[in-house]
Amino acid sequence: MSDPDLESTREAWRRREPRWLDDRQQRSWRALVLGTTLLFDRLDDDLRQRHGLSLVEYEILVRLSEAEGRELRMARLADSLAHSRSRVTHTVKRMEAEGLVTRCGSTVDGRGVVCRLTERGDLILRNVAPTHVNGVRDYLVDLVSDADFETLGRVMDAVSDRLIADHPERELRDK
Repeated sequence: MSDPDLESTREAWRRREPRWLDDRQQRSWRALVLGTTLLFDRLDDDLRQRHGLSLVEYEILVRLSEAEGRELRMARLADSLAHSRSRVTHTVKRMEAEGLVTRCGSTVDGRGVVCRLTERGDLILRNVAPTHVNGVRDYLVDLVSDADFETLGRVMDAVSDRLIADHPERELRDK
């Protein structure tokens, strides 16, 4: 690369220079990344060890239990989990083999596939939920003040608002 080309490249980089995080922001960002990674890994590990169920499988059962008629279109289920449709399809297929859910064609418009919570899935969810809730309390809620936890909720709502603006199909919060 010639000197003029190299200088042109450097200048282009300077124009694209991001607004770097300061030291305080960097510490907070890294704490968020590490904390959420460790939290979700621990919650997943607790469910797997105690119940043979992954955190994603648990979340699928929760989403279905909260949905009208205890069922969701597969596409909506995937969107609600922010996972690829193929990943959710693979997971649901395993869950269907275990009798936790069933899949069938949509009765509303005949298009798409619907995933429905079975009685067995509902029973498993009820048995597993205390482990999950206790983990959420032990590893997060009970470690911080009520005010800090409410602040965390507001921060994550702001993040969700921003990101859901680009993908409104992922909205799950109550209105």
